[in-house]
Amino acid sequence: MRLRFLAAGLALLAGCASLTESKIDYKSQGTLPPLEIPPDLTAPTRDGRFAVPEAGRSTATLSGYQQERREGRVNTGVLPQVEQMRVERAGSERWLVVPESAEKVWPLVKDFWQESGFLIKVELPEAGVMETDWAEDRAKIPGGFVRDLFGRVFDSLHSTAERDKFRTRLERSADGKGTEVYISHRRMVEVYKDSTQSSTAWQPAQPDPGLEAEFLRRLMVRLGEREERAKQLAAQPAQPENRAQIVKSSDGSDALQVNEPFDRTWRRVGLALDRVGFTVEDRDRQKGLYFVRYADADAEREKKGILSRIFSNDKDGIKPEQYRVQVRTEKEASQVSVLNKDGGAERSATGQRILTLLHEQLK
Repeated sequence: MRLRFLAAGLALLAGCASLTESKIDYKSQGTLPPLEIPPDLTAPTRDGRFAVPEAGRSTATLSGYQQERREGRVNTGVLPQVEQMRVERAGSERWLVVPESAEKVWPLVKDFWQESGFLIKVELPEAGVMETDWAEDRAKIPGGFVRDLFGRVFDSLHSTAERDKFRTRLERSADGKGTEVYISHRRMVEVYKDSTQSSTAWQPAQPDPGLEAEFLRRLMVRLGEREERAKQLAAQPAQPENRAQIVKSSDGSDALQVNEPFDRTWRRVGLALDRVGFTVEDRDRQKGLYFVRYADADAEREKKGILSRIFSNDKDGIKPEQYRVQVRTEKEASQVSVLNKDGGAERSATGQRILTLLHEQLK
């Protein structure tokens, strides 16, 4: 009986401490491979543009990460306060421009995500891509006396029906003197398969631009920016209307017209591809091309019915195909087209689906 009261007392103290935590409290879900839905694309090809010493190491556990820090293998040095950081934006999208080299920014970004409660699952410095594992925001777990009392002791018994992951992409700025940092969000939600509510499955949900902005703000503070100024820079801007629409191109195929110049459209398309979950294998800015792979689950499962298309497992043998996403100048705007692997116009239903996904992010 004494042990029960002692355990309850300790849980109560821990529960009270939890009330002071921030409204975002992520805990990585490193053992949930079924969340990889849909099986979008393959890993990007390494292209040698980012060479970071010791970048081949990837921390799989918190204890391993702490051991690396003790042994001095993790870059724990913090840059002096970064001056003249700025946020560039287009509608709900924003990215950070840091006047430091990618080699200096990369280890700080990695430390930032690990300190925020995430494990790093994909680390490709040569391609400028870093991706966290799926994680749960523990702050979303409903409160209450029982939760506050026992949440710390029986933490594994409480869970939400959402998982998030974040992809960070680093690109050298046009002048070569700085680094552009893009953060994109993906979310999965757990839903019942049918009305009996006997089993559940994970399905993709819309990304949250507000969450992207919040982590961009936190990264700015991590790099030395003042809290108040970081909040102002990452604030939500007013969204203009009619920023993108699907039109017919000169050859009769569908294309996406974006009412912005090439440079900005190029950046926004890259961020849109990250948000939707595409993996960019390569990119050629001079030609305005992103080389991607896409597994069209809808086309493969069309005959199986809507429930199969939504809830099918990602390990069902659907093979990703190669496509190109082209951005080019069109008068005072830009035009985005989906091409096949040979560079011709992709007129299939799959090409239309890719264009629609991009339109949802760019409009």
